[in-house]
Amino acid sequence: MTPKILEKIKEIEKTRNIEVLLAVESGSRAWGFASPDSDYDIRFIYRHEKDRYLSPWDKDETIEFMTEDDLDGSGWDLRKTFHLLLKSNAALLSWFYSPIVYKKNEKFVELFRPLADACFSPIAVSYHYLSMSKKYLEACRNEEVKLKSYFYCLRTALTGKWIIEKGTVPPVLFSELLVLVDDYTRKKIEDLIALKATKGESYYHPNDWELFGFLEKIIMENEERSKSLRGGKSDKGEMERIFREILM
Repeated sequence: MTPKILEKIKEIEKTRNIEVLLAVESGSRAWGFASPDSDYDIRFIYRHEKDRYLSPWDKDETIEFMTEDDLDGSGWDLRKTFHLLLKSNAALLSWFYSPIVYKKNEKFVELFRPLADACFSPIAVSYHYLSMSKKYLEACRNEEVKLKSYFYCLRTALTGKWIIEKGTVPPVLFSELLVLVDDYTRKKIEDLIALKATKGESYYHPNDWELFGFLEKIIMENEERSKSLRGGKSDKGEMERIFREILM
């Protein structure tokens, strides 16, 4: 699908008169536990000509598209990207560190990376993933569970645990989070990853209550330990300087 994705990116650039600075895969394909029928979740950051940013009027800062061959695209304008970075937006950080990159402007990535690291707020991102993991845990509290929901709960719970224990931007690739679990649990999860690769998105699986208890315990610990995490170290002046340099 990569050639089709690149073709679509070029089409968007031409029709919307923009430059895509970074285009990546998000969702289950980037996380490493896609189902055969998973969509391609393309996420991108773009910029307009610099004169557009001199206007006093608010303008649309989002581009979205959906194609018949399962390309689900969503992009944010550079200005919106910087506003979200200031808040240590978890989705933005996961885009920037995605292991699957379709297009990137090297200058943008080089300038943006130090800002992403500096603005990363362990407490803000931790609470984001805590909220998500609690929601997915409730979806898993049944005798049969949609396997997709189980993995969403696993990923968000382990991401929260990573932030608490490592204090760094969490990895996007799910397999890298498995260093946080014991060998027995890791084997259970890896078996489920292999199963998910053969099943559709709507597949339901008998609940593994032992694994559910493991998740429940981690989420409870995350909720307690997140309270003592630090915030980000954003510097608005430096962010403005980098913003202008990217537009040059």
